[in-house]
Amino acid sequence: MTNTATKPAIEELKPGVKAPVKETLLTPRFYITDFDAVAEMDLSLQETELQTMLDEMRADYNRHHFVRDEEFEQSWDHIDEETRLAFIDFLERSCTSEFSGFLLFKELSRKLKDRNPLLAEMFHLMARDEARHAGFLNKAMADFNISLDLGYLTKNRSYTFFKPEFIIYAVYLSEKIGYWRYITVFNHLEKHPEHRFYPLFKKFDSWCQDENRHGDIFKALLRSQESMWKSLKGRLWARFFLLSVFFTHTLTVLERSDFYQSLGIDPVEYDKEVIRQTNNTSARAFPEILNVEHPQFFKRLHECAERNQKMQEIDSSNAPKFVKSLRKFPLMAGMFTDFVRLYLIKPIDAEATRGQVC
Repeated sequence: MTNTATKPAIEELKPGVKAPVKETLLTPRFYITDFDAVAEMDLSLQETELQTMLDEMRADYNRHHFVRDEEFEQSWDHIDEETRLAFIDFLERSCTSEFSGFLLFKELSRKLKDRNPLLAEMFHLMARDEARHAGFLNKAMADFNISLDLGYLTKNRSYTFFKPEFIIYAVYLSEKIGYWRYITVFNHLEKHPEHRFYPLFKKFDSWCQDENRHGDIFKALLRSQESMWKSLKGRLWARFFLLSVFFTHTLTVLERSDFYQSLGIDPVEYDKEVIRQTNNTSARAFPEILNVEHPQFFKRLHECAERNQKMQEIDSSNAPKFVKSLRKFPLMAGMFTDFVRLYLIKPIDAEATRGQVC
């Protein structure tokens, strides 16, 4: 599938500072939560594991890995305009996502400092990692004469309230799918270095290890709350968040297929591989995982991606707003229907098959 939508010119807040992308279903969100409820969480089921992971976070194994060496000190004018725009889009969305994590973890650390020292320090150290990632990505954007004003984002981005359990589900999946996204690209470029057009990709191995550690921390938080995995409600929410993350991933990857093609990656196969691996990994935390090998699973996801592309084409047309809405309605209804159908596919009981799946 090739994204044929016209790439708009980069919009700037001021010279050299990129205007944030319009907030949509597919753009990274900023979150707040019920900090009192987090402070009162009973962690006794996973306290030993959390303490072990805290010790690992204190060691900061990646503290020397995110260094801009001499390979970054060169001109990037040789990169063609299409690849440049696709890469800037990738950098912006990745930077925004990492910065979103930084803001959430920083605020959690601040609010929990006097009430739950273990979690407060854990979130402080995760905020350190996310800030490091966001800063490194923003410096990479600056190599292309554009960057984000992260202070502006902090003040002007809308914030979504999620209950603590929703934060745990969502962040766990965000970190684990982030791991598989980065390591899959890294492994591909190790085999095909001719497609590695920028040195940032060499950092993806260290990068994804941070994502993996963060995911393991949220796995421990999830498993410390029996209601999140030992109840019917927990099973239903686990499936919902899995499907929501996979749905968003497919639409995002296929919407930006030109970026993955610039790396010599088939975006459809990349999407499938990342989803399969994330789904299997989630069996270590979630009570149920999705049957992604069901013949309808990827078929319907990719049909939704095609509808999403058609809606983009409608949005970029010169039709009146109400005409655009009318034309998009059946496409949106089809996406919603397919989401429900995918949700109703019989899941895999991870609790019953934990040894086999993991």
